[in-house]
Amino acid sequence: MNDAVSTSLVATAPAWRVSDDLVPYDSALAAMQTQATAIRAGEAEETVWLLEHPPLYTAGTSAQPGDLTNPANFPTYDAGRGGQWTYHGPGQRTAYVMLDLTRQHGLIPPRDVRKYVWGLEEWVIRALDQLNVRGERREGRVGIWVADGAGGEAKIAAIGVRVTRWVSWHGIALNVSPNLDHFSGIIPCGIREHGVTSLEKLGLTTTLEDADLALQSAWTGVFSATA
Repeated sequence: MNDAVSTSLVATAPAWRVSDDLVPYDSALAAMQTQATAIRAGEAEETVWLLEHPPLYTAGTSAQPGDLTNPANFPTYDAGRGGQWTYHGPGQRTAYVMLDLTRQHGLIPPRDVRKYVWGLEEWVIRALDQLNVRGERREGRVGIWVADGAGGEAKIAAIGVRVTRWVSWHGIALNVSPNLDHFSGIIPCGIREHGVTSLEKLGLTTTLEDADLALQSAWTGVFSATA
């Protein structure tokens, strides 16, 4: 590939946006869809949006009705992303990633959704490593897993994506200090035999700002054009 073509296919760094207030889920969906459409049209820059939602449950395209065990607990939304049921709420850092996947992003080749999902996993694992937590993948189980301190393991981050005309949206949700009791209204990602955890439950005093810094730093090694 010659230099001119190579340059055109390699993405530059995305814009990072942080919302300080809780963002209603329907507003976030509309904003992501608008941004993804504009990215595809060449009218907006790629963006990573860091935010929190008020307490709610979202259903992915594979969600089973029976895995919503307490439908009166919080509002529910059809997310349109891949995956099953997920909880969002205060104390959870949600990162919505809107990238043009026709371009190379660091370790992620163009038009490779499987590798893109791997990249999101790797991003979270590297961010957790900066917070002195060992995150791991598990075959057949979506998300990032950690030792729970009681001889078992639990999910600390959920991953769910949607790709529209080769632009990604949705992303990851990292449990920093959410109310873990709120997960009791669903079977998270359809997995009954393992629970969920957070950085707080692991004994860390990590703030959302700490998590943001780790995520931004870890991005470079996975998605940066110079990775």
